[in-house]
Amino acid sequence: MKKELNKSTVIIIGNSLIVLLCVLLLSYGWLRVLSNQIMTWNLKGTMSQQPHEDIVVVGIDEQSIKEVGPYPWDRKVYAELIAKLEQGGARVIAFDIELYTESNKPESDQALAAELAKHKNIILPSHALMESEFDRSTKVKAGELMKARGVQEPIPMFKQHVNKAHINAAFDPTDGVVRANWLQIDTPEGVFPSLGLAMAQLAGVPVDRYLNLPLLEGRPKSEMIIRWDAKEFDFETVSFNNVLQGKVPASTFKDRLVLVGYVAPGSDEGITPVENHMHLVYAHANILNQILKDQVINRAGALSELALAVIVALISGIVTWRLRATSGALVMLAMTIALLAGQYMLFSSALLYVEVMNAIACGLLAYLGNISMKTYFETKQKNYITKQFGRYISPDLVKEIATSEQEIQLGGISKELTILFLDVRGFTPLSEKLKPEEVVDFLNLMFNLITERALENHGTIDKFIGDAAMILYNAPLDVEDHPYYAVKTAYEIQKGMEKVRADVLEKYGVTIAVGIGINTGDVVVGNIGSYLRVDYTAIGDNVNTAARIESNTQPNQVLVSEVTYELTKAYFDYNYAGEKLMKGKSVPLKLYEVVGLTGAPASARLKKADIS
Repeated sequence: MKKELNKSTVIIIGNSLIVLLCVLLLSYGWLRVLSNQIMTWNLKGTMSQQPHEDIVVVGIDEQSIKEVGPYPWDRKVYAELIAKLEQGGARVIAFDIELYTESNKPESDQALAAELAKHKNIILPSHALMESEFDRSTKVKAGELMKARGVQEPIPMFKQHVNKAHINAAFDPTDGVVRANWLQIDTPEGVFPSLGLAMAQLAGVPVDRYLNLPLLEGRPKSEMIIRWDAKEFDFETVSFNNVLQGKVPASTFKDRLVLVGYVAPGSDEGITPVENHMHLVYAHANILNQILKDQVINRAGALSELALAVIVALISGIVTWRLRATSGALVMLAMTIALLAGQYMLFSSALLYVEVMNAIACGLLAYLGNISMKTYFETKQKNYITKQFGRYISPDLVKEIATSEQEIQLGGISKELTILFLDVRGFTPLSEKLKPEEVVDFLNLMFNLITERALENHGTIDKFIGDAAMILYNAPLDVEDHPYYAVKTAYEIQKGMEKVRADVLEKYGVTIAVGIGINTGDVVVGNIGSYLRVDYTAIGDNVNTAARIESNTQPNQVLVSEVTYELTKAYFDYNYAGEKLMKGKSVPLKLYEVVGLTGAPASARLKKADIS
């Protein structure tokens, strides 16, 4: 016989599997997409949309392209722009425009180079050549800068007069979204700061904090999570052409940090957490804004996040076993909301990002795993109880009790029941002829017949008392037409007794018989007793009447009260048995003897049809 695992073993094995799944989740970052969504929710929810007032963008927009001409432009145009911005007193001018090759107009290149030579506050970008433009998984050793195999720089005549910076975007390989920035990249030509960092340095802003950022786990040194604080046109933006035409007051640029880049639709765009199509000049503007506002997004340590996941998983497991399913689900929902809300509050108040998705996932795994185990054991226990309880009441009633959402009321309630009392006649002389084990066998034979007939007819066996029995109908759950089922039980028991009587007479020479009395009326039924011992039973005058009717029966006779007779006369043949004055009664009771079964109520016929 196969031995079943005990409850403790199953729980240990089940939770070991849950721990393994949690380790896999934490190790392989399978929930990164959801984590990214939570970070996006944090960023969008805490945006001020009020960037630093020192930042201004000169945009190459549709109007500029229409007025200046198709792109690429004559480089004298850039020289003219620089002159206008310098006259206005711009503190730093940074171009998000690639000037890596000579144009077909050498004189224009010379003009731009001459203008660049006049100033010390201009940045022209370079582009570091990485292993893959869109791959953030480039291998670097912990604590080292991101390394490039080469770098594209402005042509020499420009390069010698400008400050250097890189404009590489760190696209996330999972979805192509720009979430971070390499503030420094190590190239064969030296270390290049990002455009935003280079502007801040040139403006004299303290940037030491940004050169020594806490390492992001598994990421290179000097990688910064971007604090997206503003969307595109939250930044003050002026048209490139309007600046050239003198339509923008020179004071607009006084002591300000100017970014020059593309803002025309479809040009130099990327996906960011706050906008699906952001011109990347505004990505540089957001990075610069972050440095000017001295904002650094910090990540909670891996150990802290692991500890949080362990705590949440433990709480989830305990909640599952200590609370009911509904209460446990509500606690899990509340805990999830609390984790998300707490994480958001930490981010909004201290720019501390705590990875809670792994903790939520581990908690959910622990809850679902343990609720599955709990349900298994509860179902197993319910099946056991159903099997055991089914020995006392109808299997249909057991099934209904098991599936019903209503609890059986504790204590007593007043309810109409039909009560059947049964007594075996001739048992005493028979028991004198039998060995003790044979007496038990005989009683089991008798009570098997009684039990089968009672349960088949939706009865509840209240008790066996020696060679007598008490059976209830319409309790603990309602049974439609319960008087009919009680009388039908009695009739079928008497029919079944015919063979038992013949066998006993032949084997032992003793005549046995059964007398059955039935009454219908209101009684008190429920869990009755003391705090040490309770029985589910019925008490009251109508119970006593049923017992006294049984005591007035002749061998093999079924007598019913007038109340039961009136409720069942359409389904049985009766003989009037006369009146009997019962103990405690001032008026005699009319009794009726059951002699045949003639029909069945509609409810019984429907049940029979359903079974067939």
